Amino acid sequence: MSTFRRILQYGKPYGRYWPPYLLLSILSVVFGIANYALLGPFLTVLFENETITVTARPEFAFSLDWVKAYFSWLLADTIHSGGVLRGLLLVSLSLVAACFMADLCRYLSQRILVSLKTRMMGNLRDDLFRKIAAMPVGGYGETRKGDILSSVSNDVSEVQNSIAGSFHVLFREPLLVIGFLAMLFYMSPRLTLVSLIALPLSALVITRITRRLRAESVETQSLMGRILSHFDEALSGARIIKAFRAERYVGERFTQTNDAHRRSLRRVWNRQELASPTSEFLGITIGAMVLFYGGWLNLHGKLGMSWESFIVYIMFYWKVLEPAKALSNSYAQIRKGLVSGERIFALLDAPARIKEAADALPVPGFEKDIEYRGVTFSYGGEPVLRDVSFTLPKGKMVAIVGPSGAGKSTLADLLPRFRDVEEGGILLDGNDIRSLRLDDLRSLMGIVPQEAVLFNDTVFGNIAFGRENVTMEQVVSAARIANAHEFISRMENGYLTNIGEGGEKLSGGQRQRIAIARAVLKNPPILILDEATSSLDTESERLVQEALASLMQNRTSLVIAHRLSTIRHADEIIVLKEGAIVERGTHDELVAKGGLYSHLCSLQDFS
Repeated sequence: MSTFRRILQYGKPYGRYWPPYLLLSILSVVFGIANYALLGPFLTVLFENETITVTARPEFAFSLDWVKAYFSWLLADTIHSGGVLRGLLLVSLSLVAACFMADLCRYLSQRILVSLKTRMMGNLRDDLFRKIAAMPVGGYGETRKGDILSSVSNDVSEVQNSIAGSFHVLFREPLLVIGFLAMLFYMSPRLTLVSLIALPLSALVITRITRRLRAESVETQSLMGRILSHFDEALSGARIIKAFRAERYVGERFTQTNDAHRRSLRRVWNRQELASPTSEFLGITIGAMVLFYGGWLNLHGKLGMSWESFIVYIMFYWKVLEPAKALSNSYAQIRKGLVSGERIFALLDAPARIKEAADALPVPGFEKDIEYRGVTFSYGGEPVLRDVSFTLPKGKMVAIVGPSGAGKSTLADLLPRFRDVEEGGILLDGNDIRSLRLDDLRSLMGIVPQEAVLFNDTVFGNIAFGRENVTMEQVVSAARIANAHEFISRMENGYLTNIGEGGEKLSGGQRQRIAIARAVLKNPPILILDEATSSLDTESERLVQEALASLMQNRTSLVIAHRLSTIRHADEIIVLKEGAIVERGTHDELVAKGGLYSHLCSLQDFS
């Protein structure tokens, strides 16, 4: 039950909810008991009113006997002074009042539980979003995006509907069971013991039915993650699916997963639904046993109560069965919901690959240089970088070139610690970046990736992304430097135009220039450009290259280059091949050598 307790932790502070909820629940139980206890006097007034006699008013005592004696005296006095109808009216009004108070207390207690549940689910979703936002660049290895989306949507909803939705059963129904059992023992200990002996049998049967829910729910939730992965692939890969006429292929793959999920879900729901009729059948069976035993006692003169009281006893007994049945049903629900809770906490507990040192140093600024010293890195045991060493002085531009798969982007990812080196180190002004505060380190850097990452927001929101108290003048100034102001001004609402999901309303060059404007506004001393013009047409490349030239003025730049014409003026060009440095120098020096760089240049048009 550690998962259940951990879910409860999201409802803190408990003192805000439990005391008033407990008080209202107890009052609801008390008024509920009174509601059914009044059935005895009601039947007596209807059928045996002539047996009612006036007695002396009982002396007050804090006990159930006093309550019973006082109401009997009040009823007898009312009938004696006002007739049977007035006595019947008294019992009827008492029934209505007890029912109203029980329902009112139950409603108010439910309002408190609603506040608790919404707070818990809100806090849980907050934690999940922060965890996902802080995920490492490579994600969590084998974890599919669909599984993550399933945890955020399906699993959280399952926890809300099953576990949080069962709180009123878990915390109120036991009070009802205790209250009505107390009344049953008060009325007939012998008869009540018989029913209690049979109740464990019911609990055993329900437990066996729900035991397999856990394993089956794990399979169902895993299949839901795969279904969401299929949807994600269908949306993100729509062009490729249509280009390769693969609609039938992806449709068949989805159908296989969907059918497996349907069958698994059917088994779970069938087993879950079996709990309710089973508990009802067992309850009726035990009730029949109680009725038979009560009849036997009455025939032998050992029942010890009137027929009106026996009817009330049976009503109390059925009221015990109702919450007991609700508890068994909620147990089945919770077993299913705990699986979703475990999947959520598995995501929340996934270890962070990038950890900040406990004694991390602040970074006041960037003064001297960046040094890659014997850097080695691998993916799944496959080396990507091998003993890479070079220095990037402040204010200079170093370009990284090489064939695809040479490790260029990985080299850039290591500087802001999107990934950590395995051997060697990266030094900023002589300090290993792993010893520096992560936020301080990344605040020094601006990144323009190959594919501009934009958000479903306005142009202003995308340029000012992550910054507070930004004025329109600052955003416009950054857009001018990035050669973006002209096309933004022609948009329907200018800087307040929404650009759609991922900037779908913009061309590739426009998206890239907005990304550059975002970096300009940040005004970082260090720039990382990862093939920022490789996917653009000639005209867009010219505009973006002009924007990049403005951006890189007086800044320290690490440039990953695909089109070599864009880095011919770099202070140093480093050529990578299979993760190792094979050449380095200026453009002219490397062309004169006639090596790999010269060969790459010959493959591109430098006109």
